[in-house]
Amino acid sequence: MIRFLRPCLALVPLALALAGAASALAPATLRAEMPGGTWTLVMENDRFADTDRHYTHGTRLAWVSDKTGDGAGWVQRILDRLYPFADMRAGRIGFALGQNIYTPEDTSRRELTVTDRPYAGWLHGAASVHAETRQNVLGRRLDVLDTVELQLGVIGPLSLAEQTQKTYHRLIDTTRPQGWDHQLDTEPGIALLAERKWRTPETKLGGGAVAVDVIPHVGAALGNVYAHVSAGAMARIGHNLGFDYGPPQIQPALSGLEAIDSSGAFGWYLFAGLEGRAVGRNIFLDGNTFSDSHNVDKHTLVGDFKVGAALVSGRWRLAFTHVFRTREFESQDEADRFGAVSLSVRF
Repeated sequence: MIRFLRPCLALVPLALALAGAASALAPATLRAEMPGGTWTLVMENDRFADTDRHYTHGTRLAWVSDKTGDGAGWVQRILDRLYPFADMRAGRIGFALGQNIYTPEDTSRRELTVTDRPYAGWLHGAASVHAETRQNVLGRRLDVLDTVELQLGVIGPLSLAEQTQKTYHRLIDTTRPQGWDHQLDTEPGIALLAERKWRTPETKLGGGAVAVDVIPHVGAALGNVYAHVSAGAMARIGHNLGFDYGPPQIQPALSGLEAIDSSGAFGWYLFAGLEGRAVGRNIFLDGNTFSDSHNVDKHTLVGDFKVGAALVSGRWRLAFTHVFRTREFESQDEADRFGAVSLSVRF
């Protein structure tokens, strides 16, 4: 696992530099340095799967650049030095804002449910680096995507998760959550995520209009929010598959690249993916790091299975994903499921 992720670890200093630059550079300088890119909005909610529990909602607004050689050339030059023996196809940078919301199964109870997961929210910003190369792997020429993302944010009341969920439930006229007084305490959060994906060449079917490919991956996360290692794969069937690496999602779920590289072409695909994670820490189950809080006994091994579809036309992409997640803690009665809708527009 470490051998596979070593190239991603080389991107960590660059991700840290981007996080600093985002807060230190003047707006005029940023406009001069940044290339064009893709804006993506991801909305995940268990209502899409007709449930209302555990990981109940996530929102992420992200921007990922086009190839940085067209604008932020300093990033491309650094990537060229980090990958001296690879065929560098594209370097990209990205920034994002996100919010995740977690609740127990029964949100109508005011008292603490000690056998169920805590109420918790995670509000964060992120800076990321993406290096796309073409490399020889086991005698085959594969597209390779290395991604490193640094997330910084806050857990607890300052995450605004309570206000977000209560407002949403009022709008859809459903049960008002009553137990937010028991949510995790305020705590700063940091998560460093690294992932490597391999995309096999398209294999044409029939007359060649439809093709299939496979995208294996390995990943890891480190910080007081998440600590885990992961591995899995996604299989796709469709037309013009090369415009991405799968649909975007919110970590720790298996996510594709948020950028679009369609060159104005039309494409579509159906997909199925599987990921397994060995979890060392999940603050939303383990509780606060620096104070006593409600927690539950987590499962060390967690799996996600997802299916869905994506459509791209010109400068936009629309995708829907349905995720099945195995039980995450000992007293959990059944596995979870939720849906994700994402819209990406390239400017």
